[in-house]
Amino acid sequence: MMTSLTEHLQAVKQASRVLAGIPEWDIEDLLLRLADKLEKDADTILEANQKDLARMDKNDPKYDRLLLNQERIHAIAKDVRTVAGLPSPVGRTLEERTRPNGLRISKVSTPIGVIGVIYEARPNVTVDSFSLCFKSRNACTLKGGSDASFSNEALAACIHQTLRDASIPKDMLLLLPSDRSAVQEMLHARGFIDMVIPRGSQKLIDFVREEATIPVIETGTGIVHIYVDKSADVDRASSIIFNAKTRRPSVCNTVDTVIIHEDRLRDLSKIMNPLEASHVHIFADKPAFDQLHGSYDSSLLEPAKEEHFGTEFLSLKLSIATVRNMDEALAHIRQYSSGHSESIIAKDQEAIERFLQEVDAAAVYANASTAFTDGTQFGLGAEIGISTQKLHARGPMGLDALTSYKWIVRGNGQVRT
Repeated sequence: MMTSLTEHLQAVKQASRVLAGIPEWDIEDLLLRLADKLEKDADTILEANQKDLARMDKNDPKYDRLLLNQERIHAIAKDVRTVAGLPSPVGRTLEERTRPNGLRISKVSTPIGVIGVIYEARPNVTVDSFSLCFKSRNACTLKGGSDASFSNEALAACIHQTLRDASIPKDMLLLLPSDRSAVQEMLHARGFIDMVIPRGSQKLIDFVREEATIPVIETGTGIVHIYVDKSADVDRASSIIFNAKTRRPSVCNTVDTVIIHEDRLRDLSKIMNPLEASHVHIFADKPAFDQLHGSYDSSLLEPAKEEHFGTEFLSLKLSIATVRNMDEALAHIRQYSSGHSESIIAKDQEAIERFLQEVDAAAVYANASTAFTDGTQFGLGAEIGISTQKLHARGPMGLDALTSYKWIVRGNGQVRT
């Protein structure tokens, strides 16, 4: 590892220890100052963002994730203010008991230490990561993608200036160089980074999982299904699917596959037709294709191939699979799901409860759009990622997911025999 990078990582680790002595009201005050500064420096941030956008093809699915505007900067600032106002997740007594020998034992939430985040063309992650880490008294080391380098540097500059103005070490946040040379050092930074979170493509997540010698939380990839049960309300199905596909097609909670019960094929055109105006390209299996042929724009409709299932499109593309019953719907999800978000549209309460119980995903919905899988929408203020694994954290990761715990034992001279 390069000496200079080691020194930076050591400084972040040391900064994480300083956080323990900062009063909670100073934590909140700094985040409120940061939110104000983001809005004040919006023009500078947008100028940097334009440099990044100029290098990317507008047809690239990542373009929308990279894009910042006044509205999105205000939304980022709003999330920072929300995080500032949330209760601290640190120092809470999670359990306590007194043993027969008089020992008083309590389980108390603690910071993890230093959180590492590797992400692609998502500049909002820079601010979300810092605000959540700082509120939970963790320092953070960030490695953004080269696609968003100018944007990330502008946002990090806002954070560093806010820290300096508050006389708090700027090493609470380390933004690593955007080139790939720093990735290996980061993934092997034992003793300096306590947990790393990759946010991006499956390729990135796989690379981090295979290369890291520090703990990893897998996030991001969303191969998302919506099952239209035979008891579904047609208008509700149409509205939910339209929202889940078109609201922001480049994000991980967007629906990729609609699974439809064969008894509802007669309603498929009504369900899907609103998507046509948004130029959603549909890959339909034979029963669904036959039903849509002639009622959906032929230039946007083609027969599905195996590759169209189990694919995270991140664009205005959608596949349709027809099933004969709930068993087949559940089997399809088990085969192709990434464990992110899954939804059922139904009136039959028994079908709903079975789906909610049997589908193995971080977020399982009944009669609602999967677009709600988001830290802010879940009331977490923001998120540092959406975990698709099961150990430690699952689903949108807010403040609680950035804590561990320790056992505190109080005695009066007890010894073990």
